[in-house]
Amino acid sequence: MASPRVALVTRRPQPEYDHDLPVLARALADADADAHVVGWDDPDVDWAGFDLAVIRSTWDYSWRTEEYVAWAERCAELTRLANPAEVVRWNTDKRYLGELAAAGVPTVPTLYSAPGESVELTGGDAEFVVKPASGAGARYAGRYRADEHEAALAHIARMHDEGFTAMVQPYVRRIDVTGERALVFIGGEFLHAIRKGAVLAPGTAYDADKTPHPDLRPWEPSAAELDVAARALAAVPGSPELLYARVDIVDGEGPGDGPRVMELELVEPNLFLGVHPGSLDRVVEGILKAAV
Repeated sequence: MASPRVALVTRRPQPEYDHDLPVLARALADADADAHVVGWDDPDVDWAGFDLAVIRSTWDYSWRTEEYVAWAERCAELTRLANPAEVVRWNTDKRYLGELAAAGVPTVPTLYSAPGESVELTGGDAEFVVKPASGAGARYAGRYRADEHEAALAHIARMHDEGFTAMVQPYVRRIDVTGERALVFIGGEFLHAIRKGAVLAPGTAYDADKTPHPDLRPWEPSAAELDVAARALAAVPGSPELLYARVDIVDGEGPGDGPRVMELELVEPNLFLGVHPGSLDRVVEGILKAAV
């Protein structure tokens, strides 16, 4: 039986900070797979020559979303794409949070403002966050005090000028204490979890470079966190088969308020294999199973 040909799909140039990718490529080769690291927008790639294309660190998609989704749909016509193209289309627009909330999944409350639309900023003395509905790695994300509406509106105007829909969320203050947790799933089964610190420090400019995963450490999720993650995954339209998934969770603000979904990462999530090297075999097993 021929070795499965697997494309591990990244951006060009390959990001140096994708520590999962070389480890995964070597492990697949050791498992007798014919694995190739390729750029999603490389015109010379023959996608039909692969048994499976696994989206990994395509982290430039957020600035080229329409082009990226069109590529995913073309690729899926030529080979099996993980995750599926319909998932890529849905998950690259963070308005999916509104759909999760409508389905009863606890989420961070979110308002949206497309180009040409006005936006209602939070009142009172609460901090809030502004970020694009298509974004990765905290790009264009800013944290504002209640007296910084003018700066926030300028931020939103900048995004509108560049064609982005803006998101406005209350700043979940408990993230400064309990951090953000990321629960990773492979083949629909829980794999492992990490905890990371707060990304948005007060006063950091929205267009400044940020560390997207500060203070990483292993995490043992609570039953409540696992339940919220399962509910979020069950609410994905069409119940598609997912090779990988990551559910990012924070603690709510109110008394007795449990975990809430911050983001549902189904396109190109970091799997944090450096924090959990023992999980590598299960990831390889899942990829090989999906390739046949």
